[in-house]
Order: sequence, then structure tokens, then C-alpha cells
Amino acid sequence: MSSKNKSFAILFFLTTLYTLAAAIPETGRYFKELLPFDQMMREFVRENEIPGAALAVAKDDRLLYARGFGWADRENMKPVQPHSLFRIASISKPITAVAILRLAEGRKLKLDDKAFALLPHKPHLVKGTKVDVRLKQITIRHLLQHRGGWDRAQSMDAMFQPVRFARALGKAPPASANDVIRFMRGWPLDFDPGARYAYSNFGYNVLGRIIEEKTGKSYEEYVRSNVLKPLGITAMRIGKTLPAGRAKDEVRYYTRGNRTGLSVMASNFGERVPRPYGTWHLEAMDSHGAWIASVIDLVRFGSAVENFRKSKILSPGSINAMTQRPKGKAGSDAKGKPKPVYYGLGWSVRPAGDKSNRWHTGSLDGTAALLVLRHDGLCWAVLFNTRATQKGSHAGRQVDPLLHKAAAEVKGWPKHDLFKSNRN
Repeated sequence: MSSKNKSFAILFFLTTLYTLAAAIPETGRYFKELLPFDQMMREFVRENEIPGAALAVAKDDRLLYARGFGWADRENMKPVQPHSLFRIASISKPITAVAILRLAEGRKLKLDDKAFALLPHKPHLVKGTKVDVRLKQITIRHLLQHRGGWDRAQSMDAMFQPVRFARALGKAPPASANDVIRFMRGWPLDFDPGARYAYSNFGYNVLGRIIEEKTGKSYEEYVRSNVLKPLGITAMRIGKTLPAGRAKDEVRYYTRGNRTGLSVMASNFGERVPRPYGTWHLEAMDSHGAWIASVIDLVRFGSAVENFRKSKILSPGSINAMTQRPKGKAGSDAKGKPKPVYYGLGWSVRPAGDKSNRWHTGSLDGTAALLVLRHDGLCWAVLFNTRATQKGSHAGRQVDPLLHKAAAEVKGWPKHDLFKSNRN
């Protein structure tokens, strides 16, 4: 082969490799009726330089769409599959809420029970301080509605203090979920329980420990056995912080600019690591932010909540409690006018006549997630293995209006049901 031909061959080979690397792979079955979702996801992933994403759409308890876009593992060029597992972050909260409501239906607890009366954790008190007496007023309902009395904007997010809390307790980092409760039982509240809404990861940590006290099982074991398995969901599990614990079919997580931080984990404490892999303690976040799931898992769960009479996941009374407007400032403005959006039991809620739209987002370094239940029977989930878009915003929140627009462009919904061929 002449030198000119060799050069051409090398150039062709390199061009082919570049093309393969630059192309956005797509997986999952294609349906022409649902092309608006394909077009929207292709454009969103490409324009925002997102490594990988997955979207599933169900209607009236039928899975119509489940596709992957981009890379689950960019370095090894493994595409996202519809069944790929992602960290879902705070979409863990609706799952915990359903678990609590099932315990209430089984008369294991009441929503207006005092939360800390159900827990054995001894408060950690600095010399000269006392337990805030208002802790005794906090109910399970307060925790579910983020009305417990902690405001992370005013003080801190307790679930992201794994080194500080462990050292305060005289333990090696990172602090466990139970360690966090011990510390916070000796910490003053930011406002009176029930007075207003303030998003609290810690409140859902407390709910996870109540589930354990009332069932005698680990939080994960109880939820998998009593909430997920009856729905046919078996792949969901609590994720692991470190890369060595990555589950089968779990994606890799990326940050824009490859951001790093100092590890809080015992095995490599203080070393500089990628932010999704050791700068916070995922296992301690189990009941508020540590589940991993596929988009198919999430729409199966969401569809079961929406079609509760068929799934039997909850009673009509529990669903009514889930969507009920909270009292006072959490549900109404300063003039007493009902807010258009409020936080129910585990969901953001927007009333729509005698029904409601419900949703939850999830956000961690390397993760953005969204689960939506619409009043018209549509349910969708979208998961990304990075958090920020080019605009620096949460990818799940940014894609939300685009998903509603894509749904409006669908001319007719197909009749198939992919749930029947996606038993996990």
C-alpha cells in the first residue's frame, strides 16, 4: 500500500472512531406515534452535552415507551438501556411515603403519632445545652410534608455533614443514618413544628428509622418486600457510594467539568475523588435519596400509585391523605389563599379539578431525575447520569416543560403495553 493510501486509511479509521464517539446511541423499541419524545430527547441530550439519559412513558397503567439515549459508561462506550439503573436521589421520598402509609393502613402507626417518641436514639448534647422541647411535637405527618422544623437554608442540611457529625460522636467518618439522628436530637429546631414548609432530607431519614423500628427489618428490606416486590419491581435497591459497589446495569455518573472533592469514606478518607463517588455518604441517605432504579421501575411505581384501585398499593383514604393540602403556611399564602402548588405526603401536588398532578425531582452530583403523574393518566420518568445542563440548571427541571410539550404533540396513543415484556 502506498504511503498516500496508508494516510487515507488512517484518516478514515480515525474519522470513523470520532463519528462513533460523537454519535448519540439510542436503545429500546421505536414507535412512530411517539416520535415527539424521541426528537425532544435527542435534541436535549445533544444540546446539553449530557452523557446518558433514559425516558419511560406510561398511560392508563400501560408502558408505551422506554428508551435510552447516550452513554451509561462513556469511557467503555456502553449505551444507556431502558433497564439501566440510575441513582434517583429524592425520588426516594415518594417511595418512603408509600411505605409509611402502608404501615398506617396496617395500624402499625398513625400519621399524627409523635415521631421521636417512636425512636430510641440518645441525643448528643454539647455541655451546657438541652434538648429542644419542640422535638416532642413533631409528628409523622409533619415529616412527610417537610414541616418538621428544620430549614437547611437557615442552618444546614444534616444529611451532608458526615464528617462533622461522626467526629462529634467520637466515631470514624462517615456518620451513619442513626448517627445523624443522635446529633440532630441535640440540635435546636429552626421553626416550630407544623408552622411552615421547609424541604428536609433529615425528616425523611427519621421516617426511614421509624419504618425500621416498627417492622424489625432494615428500611431497604421492608420496602423491597412490602412495596416494590408486590408491584413486580425487583431490580431497585439502595445504591453504594463508591465505584466498587456499582450494581449490575448501573450507569456511571459524571459532573460538568469533572468536579472533585475530598472523600468522606473510611477507605480513602481525605483523598480527592470525583464528586459523585465519595464526597457524601449515599448509604446514610437510604430513605430520602439513595435508591437506584430504571425508568421502567419508576413508571411502574408511579402508575401503581395513580391506579391504586387496581394495584392495591394504597387505599383510597391513603391516596386522599397523600394529596391533601397541608394546613397553614405550608398550603396557603400569608393571606390564607390556597397555594397553586404544595407538598403533600411525599409528592409535590398541583390540584386539577377533582384530581391532581403529582411529581418529584431528584438531584445529586452526577444525577438528575424526574417522576411525573398527570391527572390524565400519563406517567413518565426521566433519568440522567449528570446533574447540570450547559445552563447550569437541574436537567430534570429543565426537561420537564419539554416533556409536556412532546406529550401534547402525540396525535394518538398506541395500545401496546411494554410492561408485559419488561418484568424485572
